[in-house]
Amino acid sequence: MSTAPFNDRAGADAFLASLAGLGEGPWPLAAAALALACRDRPRVDLARYHHHLDSLAAEAAAEGAAAHSPEERRAALAAVIAGRYGYAGDRLTYEDLQNANLMRVIDRRKGLPVALGILYLHAARAQGWGAAGLAFPGHFLLRLGESPERLVIDPFDGGRARDAAALRELLKSVAGAAAELEPAHYAEVGDRDILLRLQNNIKLRLIQSRRLDEALAVIEGMLLFAPDHTALWREAGLVNAELGNLRAGIAALERSLDRAGDDAARRQTALLLQQLKSRLQ
Repeated sequence: MSTAPFNDRAGADAFLASLAGLGEGPWPLAAAALALACRDRPRVDLARYHHHLDSLAAEAAAEGAAAHSPEERRAALAAVIAGRYGYAGDRLTYEDLQNANLMRVIDRRKGLPVALGILYLHAARAQGWGAAGLAFPGHFLLRLGESPERLVIDPFDGGRARDAAALRELLKSVAGAAAELEPAHYAEVGDRDILLRLQNNIKLRLIQSRRLDEALAVIEGMLLFAPDHTALWREAGLVNAELGNLRAGIAALERSLDRAGDDAARRQTALLLQQLKSRLQ
């Protein structure tokens, strides 16, 4: 099946908005990540990226034609994505924003764990192989297969399988020496959360470097497919306020207040709203 439901920025935005009413997955995840990349690079022709995603799926099908176990399927995915195309984690320039933009990941054949993971999920799901992202902190991993044969795959490390000992070591490297594996670390996450995780990498780096106009554009893209995400509306309000867009900030905080379920969050948002409105007087 073709991954080309859009071919320009307007189509990409409409595609992302169409995802808002869906459940948590499976979504056309790679196409959605490509749509988000298109928002940042609207003048780039998308045809070759759609074609590349189709090729990954088709070549994984050929490589894994005789694969039945999760390990055989993992090996087929790794042979195509890491072996044939050379995708790998960017260890030298990890913080580079290009590592979370799927267009640039495809161009450079390297990226963050979550961006590479989306390619693995895309190729696996095209074959009907059960694959999902995991709620592992600090380093995106995915699950292939079902219990008791399921595997945890590290897309950043050439699609290698990670056993419990390796996962424990990885967890300590990202969460501290006192961290220990918990069942929650193996929990599946929905595709909406995977896309939010991808974009959070960009958004946080832009905010840290005070590139607020660009950060706001990223938040607005996230809201296309996650319009009920309370924290995003609050962030949109705060960034707009810092940029001096007081009316837009007030409107965003009001949307956040409408969705806030926690009393403390509601009080804090209401206070921020009051402060912004006072600045308009």
